[in-house]
Amino acid sequence: MGVNGWRPRHPSHMDTRLSCADNAHPDELDEEFDSFPTSRASDILRMRYDRLRTIAGRIQTVVGDMATQGERLQSLLNWRDPRATALFVVLCFVAAIVLYVTPFQVVALLAGFYVLRHPRFRKKVSSVPLNFFRRLPSRADCML
Repeated sequence: MGVNGWRPRHPSHMDTRLSCADNAHPDELDEEFDSFPTSRASDILRMRYDRLRTIAGRIQTVVGDMATQGERLQSLLNWRDPRATALFVVLCFVAAIVLYVTPFQVVALLAGFYVLRHPRFRKKVSSVPLNFFRRLPSRADCML
């Protein structure tokens, strides 16, 4: 309520100009208000179904991409070598516990010191865990 019980006609927190009703295409409005046994010509119906088919194709592409990412995530835990799977799960569990107990600022500081260390303290050979994970069997031979 405003001053003296006066109520504003258009509340200031609602912007009616953001409505998408003014931006609707006339064909979309015609499609919405069309009766069930349609009274439109077949070329208009064909255009509507083509539009629906393209939207469904886009949705199918996005869902396929999401499924691909899910399969990649699942492949981390379904290696052919059970020792590697067990080691990966244990290392993830230990890392989760360490990151839960340690404050974020300490983790960021240690990571910064490790990344910005002097070249004299860097090795030219890769680390043991990285070398182990590089030597794991790949699933590329299953892709035919």
